Amino acid sequence: MATFLYRLGRGAFRRRGLVALLWVALLFAAGFGAASASAPTSGSFSIPGSEAQKAFDLLDERFPGMAADGANARIVIKAPEGAKVTDPGPKAEVQKIVSGLKTGPGAAEVSSVADPYEVQAVSQDGSTAYISAKYTVSGMELKDDTREALKDSGEAAKAAGLNVQIGGDALMAAPETGSGEIIGIAVAAIVLVITFGSLIAAGLPLLTAIIGVGIGVSSITALANVLDLGNTTATLATMIGLAVGIDYALFIVSRYRVELAEGRERDEAAGRAVGTAGSAVVFAGLTVVIALVGLAVVNLPMLTKMGFAAAGTVVIAVLVALTLVPAILAFAGKKVLPAGEKSRLFGKGKPAGAEKKANGGTRWARFVLRRPVMVLLAGVIGLGVIAVPASKLEMGLPDDGAQPVSTTQRQAYDLLSDGFGPGFNGPLMVVVDGNKALADSTVDRIKGLDGVVAVTPPTLNEAGDAAVITVIPKDRPSSTHTEELVHEIRDGSGDDVLVTGATAMNIDFSQKMNDALLPYLALVVGLAFLLLMLVFRSVLVPLKAALGFLLSVVAALGAVVAVFQWGWLGSVFGVEQTGPIMSMMPIFMVGVVFGLAMDYEVFLVTRMREAYVHGERPGQAVVTGFQYSARVVVAAAIIMIAVFAGFMGASDQMVKMIGFGLAVAVFFDAFVVRMAIVPAVLALLGHKAWWLPKWLDRLLPNVDVEGESLRKHLESTQSPQGPKGPDQERELVGA
Repeated sequence: MATFLYRLGRGAFRRRGLVALLWVALLFAAGFGAASASAPTSGSFSIPGSEAQKAFDLLDERFPGMAADGANARIVIKAPEGAKVTDPGPKAEVQKIVSGLKTGPGAAEVSSVADPYEVQAVSQDGSTAYISAKYTVSGMELKDDTREALKDSGEAAKAAGLNVQIGGDALMAAPETGSGEIIGIAVAAIVLVITFGSLIAAGLPLLTAIIGVGIGVSSITALANVLDLGNTTATLATMIGLAVGIDYALFIVSRYRVELAEGRERDEAAGRAVGTAGSAVVFAGLTVVIALVGLAVVNLPMLTKMGFAAAGTVVIAVLVALTLVPAILAFAGKKVLPAGEKSRLFGKGKPAGAEKKANGGTRWARFVLRRPVMVLLAGVIGLGVIAVPASKLEMGLPDDGAQPVSTTQRQAYDLLSDGFGPGFNGPLMVVVDGNKALADSTVDRIKGLDGVVAVTPPTLNEAGDAAVITVIPKDRPSSTHTEELVHEIRDGSGDDVLVTGATAMNIDFSQKMNDALLPYLALVVGLAFLLLMLVFRSVLVPLKAALGFLLSVVAALGAVVAVFQWGWLGSVFGVEQTGPIMSMMPIFMVGVVFGLAMDYEVFLVTRMREAYVHGERPGQAVVTGFQYSARVVVAAAIIMIAVFAGFMGASDQMVKMIGFGLAVAVFFDAFVVRMAIVPAVLALLGHKAWWLPKWLDRLLPNVDVEGESLRKHLESTQSPQGPKGPDQERELVGA
């Protein structure tokens, strides 16, 4: 592989114009496709095999139109202190809102509006009422005029002294990342400038990463409606694509500068950089892709599509690093070197062979080698303490109750809860596959259960062979008592009585996540273990990598629980409302963080393996790996943390939580596991770290990530008498 990548990198360097033109053409083609496509929707949500989904499907079959995916809105009106919404003045204002929704701007997208006085949507004390509006399209597909008309529908009532707030998914909009993403990229740029000491070298990884993400995200946008991708898919692909795109380019450029510092010609340096560091990029990218594609085992279409879309962006990032980066290096010339060719990374411009002062990575590695037990215990115990809150993890899906208190959705949620009870925000829908007698007996049984506030009479379909019953729980939708009520209704019913609704769907979704976590973990870790065994020709190094990852991801989950569930330092991280952790968070973090964690394992330990294969003792190989890779790994980690942390400024709670979780996980994994625990374990293992049974060594193909076969190939093809002839040149570049 190293020889193939050498030829690819050198060929891209020499044919820089053609390579750059192809990538720019891809970017424009993807951009044109995105601009021509209609706006992405919120994506359909389904949980195959769950009772809630079976009930939803039955509802769609027996009650056509009732299960439609159109947006819903609840306009909640509260009368002033001492007044009631049934008084003539407030009642007239409420009916103006109803009339405006039916006939005003945006009415073409309104399918129904329920008058609260006709459907008994007034609280017992008369202080609060709500208007239910149903739309023909989803919240993401609503026209701006329709959404603005909904927002403005209660302005006249507010002027009359009523408190009017709006909830529901009709106000749903694409998540906004705010300025956080820009700040993250700015931090990445500063780190790159400090690392390389050259504006051109610093800008190159940013430029190539943006091109790669532009192609990936534009492709996702162009195919969003065709493939039914959710509106957050592009955001998550951007998050991951930017992080790995910058990192992969960073490692190629860093190795290129090392090769230049050793006196090689620029095209030769580019070829060797891609042949060595590029091999690490390929296998690091493969681990990320395995982790993301592996999300398919959860059997949730939404999560599967998110994983495949993000994996596609990672593949593009790898291809960009292997081809576009060397092409742009050819355009840049010697401008990628620091001023005066004095690099902080490579001996400050001293000639090859001159004695160099030990850099920070070398000094740190030597410190760990002197005190491996102390460093190992400090790292493991520290992460273990941070992981403790993960034992109290509560999972659920965010609803309007998780919105910041300043939003109209949250205020509408609170008004409904105060006027009608906490459970009114999460009613249960019971679908009966049977006649009226079965439906009536089901109503009687549910009324006798604890935790039930109200049960509506059954509504039968035209054929009389199915009925719908609405159950109002006593507690809020995310309460454990409500979850127990759902299970109690299900346990006491046969296959003809099914519970669905948003609350039941959330419960089933969380259960699906729990059930899939261990199989997914086994699949991803198992495949990556085999991949790393190929890379490092070792059994213990991949095992150490997997165990270190588990430690960092559990610690990151502990931090997420402490901040988003318990509220510790919530104001510092912009968390306005605490609540259960999003159900997909643990499994999503396992997938993404595992792939990213293996990046640092591959980049750092590959250099150690290279030194060990070339004859260095185990301890010295660790020092050599840190000498050349530690500073770059630290820079890459800071960049990735900055990019992920930038998404904490998003308006969407899910994106905010994922950004925080990934940033913290990368911090733990890069600075504690890879930079401290890994060298400590390798120091304790010595030669055993690189042990592989002979029979297994014969079975595994040799992928040559350390470039040993490349070195031999170059020695055999490059003449020591002088420059190579044309035939040799063509052989090396694959012409």
